[in-house]
Amino acid sequence: MTAPPGRAGPGPAAPGRDVRVLVVEDEPLVCAAHAQYVQSLPGFALAGTAGAVREAVAQLRAAAAAGAPVDLVLLDLDLPDGHGLDLVRSLRGARWTGDVIAVTSTRDLAAVRSAVSLGVVQYLLKPFARRSFEDKLVRYLDYRAQLAADGGGPLGQDDVDRALAALRAPGEASGALPAGLVAETLDAVRRAVAAAPSSASEVAAGCGTSRVTARRYLEHLTEVGELERHQRYGGTGRPEVEYRPARRR
Repeated sequence: MTAPPGRAGPGPAAPGRDVRVLVVEDEPLVCAAHAQYVQSLPGFALAGTAGAVREAVAQLRAAAAAGAPVDLVLLDLDLPDGHGLDLVRSLRGARWTGDVIAVTSTRDLAAVRSAVSLGVVQYLLKPFARRSFEDKLVRYLDYRAQLAADGGGPLGQDDVDRALAALRAPGEASGALPAGLVAETLDAVRRAVAAAPSSASEVAAGCGTSRVTARRYLEHLTEVGELERHQRYGGTGRPEVEYRPARRR
């Protein structure tokens, strides 16, 4: 990249202005869904969508030239003309100061470390529930509000701690499970699905829990991106939901 695409600060701009978001995702249906999620959230405005690195750069430059720079990029990492983190490196080298949330299937440790070193503020693993997507963006909005609350003056330690804490769900830093879930049972459910695609009834029978309890654990693992739901057809009854380990691209 030979010229900066425009600069955006880490805190909200003028009071009342929505955060301008660029969605970068190469799968058209997924891109459209993420764009719709953004448009449905108060405090955010969709600045555009892009399906490739080159298109994203063009959108960022065009937005800056129009006097409406992008504040936040929702970035898939596996793009047809390059890696998403290479795009971030180019943007940082061009002194772009907007924020990035990775929305990706990439789970390897090296990518996560690189993302953190490049200032990616959130890392959302596919597949995920819409609620998880919206929670990340709402927490990001809280983070910006915390940084802006001081009015641009020097921050104290408490200010920094509050801003960074706003990015994390309660218990996320310590790895705490949602209320009512037990680590040992969660591991048993993981093992059951890893051995073979399973329904809630099958997991319940294998783990010695009720079907309702098994479903809670399965839905939690699906929401955090470890499992996927599929329809299982057969017999004369209604299709059954089957859980499988999430595919990694």
